[in-house]
Amino acid sequence: MKAIIAEKPSVAREIAQILNANSKKDGYFEGNGYCVTWALGHLVLLGMPEDYGIRGFDKASLPIFPNPFILTPRKTKQSQSKNYQLDPSALKQLKIIKNVFSQCTSIIAATDAGREGELIFRYIYDHLQCQKPFERLWISSLTERAIQEGFKNLRPGSDFDGLYEAAKARSEADWLVGINATQALSIAANSDVYSLGRVQTPTLALICKRFQENKGFKQKKYWQIQLQHRKDYLNFSSLSNQQWEDKKQAEQILKAIEREGRATVEEVSINTIKEQSPLLFDLTELQKEANRKLGLSADEVLQTAQSLYEKKFITYPRTGSKYIPEDLWSEIPELVRILNQSDPFKPAIATLKFGNFNKRIVNDLKVTDHHGLLPTTKIPSALTASEKAIYQIIVYRLLESLSEHCSKEVSHIIIKVHHYEFNITGSKILHKGWRAIKGLLSDKASSNQDDNSNNNSNINETQEPQLIELPEFKKGDELKISSTELNEKLTRPPKLYIEADLLSAMENASRQIENRDQQKALANIGIGTPATRASIIETLITRNYITRKSKTLIPTDKGQKVYDLIKDQKIANVQMTEEWEMALHRIENKELDSNQFINDIKKYTKEITQELLSLNISQENIPELKCPKCQQHNLIIKEKIVKCPDEQCQWILFRVICGVQLSIDHITSLITIGNTPLIKNMKSKNGKKFEAYLILEEDLTTGFEFPQNK
Repeated sequence: MKAIIAEKPSVAREIAQILNANSKKDGYFEGNGYCVTWALGHLVLLGMPEDYGIRGFDKASLPIFPNPFILTPRKTKQSQSKNYQLDPSALKQLKIIKNVFSQCTSIIAATDAGREGELIFRYIYDHLQCQKPFERLWISSLTERAIQEGFKNLRPGSDFDGLYEAAKARSEADWLVGINATQALSIAANSDVYSLGRVQTPTLALICKRFQENKGFKQKKYWQIQLQHRKDYLNFSSLSNQQWEDKKQAEQILKAIEREGRATVEEVSINTIKEQSPLLFDLTELQKEANRKLGLSADEVLQTAQSLYEKKFITYPRTGSKYIPEDLWSEIPELVRILNQSDPFKPAIATLKFGNFNKRIVNDLKVTDHHGLLPTTKIPSALTASEKAIYQIIVYRLLESLSEHCSKEVSHIIIKVHHYEFNITGSKILHKGWRAIKGLLSDKASSNQDDNSNNNSNINETQEPQLIELPEFKKGDELKISSTELNEKLTRPPKLYIEADLLSAMENASRQIENRDQQKALANIGIGTPATRASIIETLITRNYITRKSKTLIPTDKGQKVYDLIKDQKIANVQMTEEWEMALHRIENKELDSNQFINDIKKYTKEITQELLSLNISQENIPELKCPKCQQHNLIIKEKIVKCPDEQCQWILFRVICGVQLSIDHITSLITIGNTPLIKNMKSKNGKKFEAYLILEEDLTTGFEFPQNK
């Protein structure tokens, strides 16, 4: 009998059906010589400080260096309590897995084929002190064919020891940095818990730095002159190269140009450019595209893609590659023929040249654990709106990647009036190529262009040549000026991050490093991995460090406070984070000993702990307010709650009311005179905004009083 452990019940069910293990038991399937069970995500995790006998935040205990680390079943936080207790569902499933393992002679690990999937299995295996031999099922899709092929080509578990060592090192490094930094800053601030992390804190620093640059930016006016022309029955415009900060000067120049009435062609540049077809999506590129085009968060895209994967409609989504291996290329024509049976894709597929597909996506050297995202041969039905949108994006990208390049003729003309230069730009499509798939002939609003530059404040705007037809020009031609216009413009601040831009910034974080050699060495490493970046963003939102406002990500007051405290500390250093990601990659390839990495992390943890503990943090100017109920004790005012310290009294006020956090002034007014000033922009349960006074009722609970009733 062989035991098989999948990551989720739905995947275990698929495997059991294919292997004819159809007898349903409590927590597993059985039959045909197999027992197929499942994890429920991370069933086993690293123990918390209390598991090592360390309770509360104690300066004398820092830094905490467990040796060895303890593995414990997953815990859940109890409601109305800060305590964590063992998760009953995790305990039950672990008992079932232990029973299944004990019945079998060997094990097949069928958790997701990646770093986290490997960690989920190995932590369970180690926690149960299992010694039985195990093999690995390594597949990139959950179609019947892929699973059958995977079972024919099971690999020894030892082939993935490097992957496990990297996953284990990542897990322990995050624990060491996160636990010690969080406790150190919280002790230094003598306040609520300030959570810090190896990856989340540099990401928070990116968001806060951009936010402060945006808000601190002083806009300036400038003026450009635009001229209108007509030649060979075609209308077109030119724009001055020069920009003027003095309006009167610009107006005088405009008058001189109007008197002249003609311009002379100085330079004619016409180039034919080839735009290569895009590569396949990796997870990060898919998240960026869907965020820009559909407004979905990175986490929503990941969850939707994971759902499509588990329904067998796409290949493994947590991939970091945009290529496929050579041996998969032979399957692509059949995949396209099957997609051609689906009406939405028929017009696009009609533009492809069968037998002459673009082979740019084939590169064995650039395929990591998994190849680029592909649809499978299973055509979906009954999808949700978001699943349908994500699926179509993936299919269209495959079709674009198989198409020919797009060819454009780009014209750049310089004309002169007096000694002032003006630009005329235009382009026309010579051969649509891959752009025919969706009919997107311009990159103006395309996600192919990452807007991550910090140079948005530069008044010299560069624009993509417009898709307009221009007449023929030759040097020395005279152009009549039919009309003129003085355009008032404003310098633009750095854009606030939307998730697509933040993902790009995380992916290309090495650009933040000033040292060119270090920047080059860390290129393509980034903060986090494609599989973890969405969860990093969601963690920052859960911690109340950032919030979504429309499409943008902005820091909360708490997030900015944390950033101001740590922005000059090592914990916020982007370069350090990238170096760790590079080290984890080397561990996975067995080029670096994981013990050496953890020793370096411990040294770093000791440094940041000392840095954070030594911070001189001025406390918020909190007034002394007597408890309105017992009138005996001063209230404790924290970020989320206001409460009486007397356990017998137990008076409490939550600071976030209908989406608005009560300020110190609000709280002071409520306690001293019984009501707050008028609070605006509160949200009711149905999402409608309202304004009201918060009042202290006779029973010392809070209620609303509306302006029309006051």
